[in-house]
Amino acid sequence: MNAIRKRIFQILLFIGIGILLLALVFWHQNKAYQEQCRLEGIPPEQCRLLDKLLFDFSSVRLEWMILVWAAFTISILLRAWRWQVLLEPMGYRARLGNAFWTIVLGYFANLGLPRMGEIVRAGVLARYERIPVERVMGTLVVDRLMDMVCLSLVVGLAFLWEADTLWAFLQQNRGSEVPFWKKPAFLVFLAFLASLGGAAWFFRHKIVRLTLFKRFAGLLTGFLEGLRSVLQLKRAGIFWACSLGIWLMFYLQTWFNLRAFGPTAHLSWDAALMVFVFGTLGFVIPSPGGMGSFHALAIAGLTVYAIRSDDAFSYANIAFFAVQILYNVLGGLLALVLLPVLNRPTLKEVSQHG
Repeated sequence: MNAIRKRIFQILLFIGIGILLLALVFWHQNKAYQEQCRLEGIPPEQCRLLDKLLFDFSSVRLEWMILVWAAFTISILLRAWRWQVLLEPMGYRARLGNAFWTIVLGYFANLGLPRMGEIVRAGVLARYERIPVERVMGTLVVDRLMDMVCLSLVVGLAFLWEADTLWAFLQQNRGSEVPFWKKPAFLVFLAFLASLGGAAWFFRHKIVRLTLFKRFAGLLTGFLEGLRSVLQLKRAGIFWACSLGIWLMFYLQTWFNLRAFGPTAHLSWDAALMVFVFGTLGFVIPSPGGMGSFHALAIAGLTVYAIRSDDAFSYANIAFFAVQILYNVLGGLLALVLLPVLNRPTLKEVSQHG
């Protein structure tokens, strides 16, 4: 009973964090929207952010949203195929349907508790495919590892490709003419880093015996072992193709979402890459499905390209609700219905075990 109460408390806590973050973003955007209306001479009663948000939802171009859902579906199929490839060296052949719907169910679980999805999909697949759950969990470590590698590559590519745009934005919005590397706060920060590095070197023999350091070393070792296991896969080419394909589909989701909404439809593919990176980093923060954190960072990314904050807020909500709420909730409920049906014993299997 205590374990159940603890789990319920964790779910409510993270949902509360997500709602709080979203409320803070809404409050900030509403305040800016009211100020914009005041400058334009629009009466307050005719200037409600919620009304604008509902209007923007109604103006979305459905044909582009269908492409958003299609890209997300393909990303799940590729992840399911990659999962099959990871299980093969251990002598297991998971059915693609089971892998697909357990991933959908995992995304649904993440809406309640961040990172719960991995546990749910590992347990469900292990049950239906009769695979030891610890073996399945091992494949998910590699799955998360490859997502980290791909995210790092995408972030590096975006900041390299759009460095001039980002730098121009920072220069335009900086608070003073003094470069940030000449400011006292930055110099103090450098001095702090230097002092920290010197202390770490001086006390290195004691640090390596600390529990925290051993845990970090264990994580690093696991990271390297995961990369080594990928290189030893029988179908490594398919694994890498699926990994790149998953993130290509994620990028296309952003591109299609931008095209679906009028104020962002003009943005180029390289701008979409930067917005994609900002939004994806919002999902790294532990809130249910990126609630609030995705909104804040997606708005920040669009601000770089001179999109009004109220329009950026609408875009963030459209993108969030289209996938995280509409697709994942409906898909998760459908998975709960379909998985038992897909894995119902046939008459032949019943007679063999009877």
